[in-house]
Amino acid sequence: MPQRFNTKEDSMSIAVLIPCYNESQTIAKVVADYRAALPEADIYVYDNNSSDGTDDIARAAGAIVRYEHKQGKGNVIRSMFREIDAGCYLMIDGDDTYPAENAREMVRLVLEEGADMVVGDRLSSTYFTENKRAFHNAGNKTVRKLVNKLFHGNVQDIMTGYRAFSPLFVKTFPVLSKGFEIETEMTIHALDKNMNLREVTVGYRDRPEGSFSKLNTVSDGTKVLLKIGMLYKDYQPLRFFGIIACVFFVICLALFIYVMASYFNTDILRIPTLFGAGFLFIAGAISLVCGLVLNTVVGQNRQNFELSMNMLDLLLKNQERPDRKDL
Repeated sequence: MPQRFNTKEDSMSIAVLIPCYNESQTIAKVVADYRAALPEADIYVYDNNSSDGTDDIARAAGAIVRYEHKQGKGNVIRSMFREIDAGCYLMIDGDDTYPAENAREMVRLVLEEGADMVVGDRLSSTYFTENKRAFHNAGNKTVRKLVNKLFHGNVQDIMTGYRAFSPLFVKTFPVLSKGFEIETEMTIHALDKNMNLREVTVGYRDRPEGSFSKLNTVSDGTKVLLKIGMLYKDYQPLRFFGIIACVFFVICLALFIYVMASYFNTDILRIPTLFGAGFLFIAGAISLVCGLVLNTVVGQNRQNFELSMNMLDLLLKNQERPDRKDL
C-alpha cells in the first residue's frame, strides 16, 4: 500500500514517475541519471505490459517497480497519481530523451514557488533539430497553436512528457485519456482551471539507435485532435455550440434570401427550401440554448472545483502540522 505523508519532511518529498513500455535499452540509464540529479527522490517505474524485461532492469537499477496492466500511457498515469503521495511529482519518459539537468529547477518551482504544473519545454530548445520525424514536428506545432488559441494560453510545448506537479494538481486532475493524448489533457486542464503553470526550457535528444517510439503519428495524432475538440466542448460549451449555431444561422439566412429573391423574381415560392431554412433556424436555436445551459453547468463545476482545491489544500497543510486541529 502507498504510504500517506503527514509530516513536514514527507510533504517535501519527491517522487520521480516513469511510465514504461518496452524501454529495456534506456531505462537503466534514465534511473541512474535521475538518481544522480535527485538523490533524495523515490524513483517509480510503472511497467505497462513490457515484454523485454524492462521491469527487471529497472528494479536492478534501484527503481521501485509497479505494474499497470491496462494498456496506454493515460492508464499508467492514472494509477501513478492515485497510488503515490509526495510533495512534488516529476514525470519523465523512460526513453532517455530528456536530460536530467533541469530536474532540480522544475522540482524547486513546485516546492518553493508554489507551481501546480511545470512544463518541460522541448520545442524552444533542441527538439526540432534532434527529432527526425517531420510529421511529429508539424504535429507539435499544430497542437500548440490550436490549444493556445482555443484555451487562451501561451504554452510553448503542449505534448511534452517532462513535467513536475504539485499534490494539488495530482489529486484533483481527473484522468480521462487512456493513451498519449494525456499530456494535452493535462495542459488544457491547467489552463481551464487557472492553475499556476510554469515552463522551463529543457534539452531534448532523439532516441538512441535501436530504441523505437510507440507513438503512431496518424492514429495518436488523430486522438489528440479529437481530445482537444472534446475538451473544448466540455470546458467552453457556449463557444462550441455557439459556433455550431452561427453556422446554422448563416446557412438559414442564405437559404431564406435565396427563397425570397426567387419569389420576387419568378413568383414561385420554394416551399421545401423555405422549410429547410426553418429547420436550420430551429437547430441553431437549440444549439445556442444547449450552449447556454451547459455553460451554466460548467460555471458551477468550476466553483465546486475551487472549493475542493481549497479543502484539499487545507487537508495537506494539516497533515504537514499534526498539532493543528483545523479539520
